[in-house]
Amino acid sequence: MNKITLLHEGKAKKVWQADDADLIIQEFKDDATAFNNKKKGSIADKGVTNNAIASRLFVMLGENGIPTHFVSKLNDRDMLCKKLDIVLIEVVTRNVAAGSLVRRYGFAEGTVLPKPIVELYLKNDDLDDPLMNEDHAVALGLGTYEEVAQLKEMAEKINALLVPWFAERHLRLVDFKLEFGRHKGEILLGDEISPDTCRFWDAESGEKLDKDRFRLDLGGVEDAYSEVKRRVLEQ
Repeated sequence: MNKITLLHEGKAKKVWQADDADLIIQEFKDDATAFNNKKKGSIADKGVTNNAIASRLFVMLGENGIPTHFVSKLNDRDMLCKKLDIVLIEVVTRNVAAGSLVRRYGFAEGTVLPKPIVELYLKNDDLDDPLMNEDHAVALGLGTYEEVAQLKEMAEKINALLVPWFAERHLRLVDFKLEFGRHKGEILLGDEISPDTCRFWDAESGEKLDKDRFRLDLGGVEDAYSEVKRRVLEQ
């Protein structure tokens, strides 16, 4: 499968039109950004690592009934995917208080939530991806109430699969962001699932093993990403 035309270049990936009009190729980059692109840098081999992790997770989710855009892992950096009309809603699921949940509401970091919280954000960097509710999403024409409910339901199902799966690998899934898109009338999980889009803490030590190491200048970013990759692929 060949890259024909560059359709879009984002913060973490390039998206290419493939030979088949219904397919695209996601090329994972080493670029790293935080705080809605206000902090920029690079993480060595991040693209290779995230492609490997995301490919494994898409396969696992697909085997458990979650429809995704994943077709195949082409090589170290490239993933073949179904072409999506992206829904401009980022769906964040939170199991443990961290990040903006702590800043907004005063939770102590590490507080286990009584039940997962699912949040919706407008996918718009210029507006700093604001938090919104279902009424905002519908008023903005991003989807119907039924579609927004479907996104939240899918996020809850994905969370229910991922939490124990990562726990078996001694990783605590603190929170994560999902993106979805429409393909031939069906809503599919898109984008990626990786240390770029998830907060992972070591289940025993609580060590952060995700992009917070880059955001907060904690060091050891490459090692953290590699450790997640090792646990995801070796077990």
